[in-house]
Amino acid sequence: MKQKIVLASNNAGKLKEFQQILQSLDMDLHAQAELGVPDAEEPFFTFVENALAKARHASALTGLPAIADDSGICVSALGGAPGVHSARFAGEPKSDLRNNEKLIASLSQQTDRSAYYYCVLVYVRSAHDPQPVIADGRWQGEIIDQARGTGGFGYDPYFYLPEFGKTVAELDSVKKNVLSHRALALQELLKKLR
Repeated sequence: MKQKIVLASNNAGKLKEFQQILQSLDMDLHAQAELGVPDAEEPFFTFVENALAKARHASALTGLPAIADDSGICVSALGGAPGVHSARFAGEPKSDLRNNEKLIASLSQQTDRSAYYYCVLVYVRSAHDPQPVIADGRWQGEIIDQARGTGGFGYDPYFYLPEFGKTVAELDSVKKNVLSHRALALQELLKKLR
């Protein structure tokens, strides 16, 4: 019998990606909205603290094990910003367009364009699990000034991968789901859960 687990996210794309990678573990994954769980607060300054808070929140409200992620883009010339504030870099309401405009403007006088996408995944067996399983992944690239590609979301049209000569938005979804920070973190989590 499959173990029912809550994904502490309402992102349909994440749910599909997680289901595909975790299917070998006999897990029955459900988005938190299906189970009536509202979004958790993310008040912390680190990815791991935010992911842990989201996982504990979903588990507490459902009584089920939970998986949560926190991810973002970290830019070297900006001291790691936007980091945990990636989704709201340009303020509320969230806007990919405004976030990207602010990022490009912030880098206008910078020569160092190195950046990486980072993802932390946390799995808790219960809300008070004293030993959460934590995995992370990093995807190195650089920021370009002109958007390229129509795939992906967020900073993908500006996140350039020199080894492929493409931005993430120019990659097909199959390749992205193998190379991405989230895919790397999921593979690490999978190893640990096995």
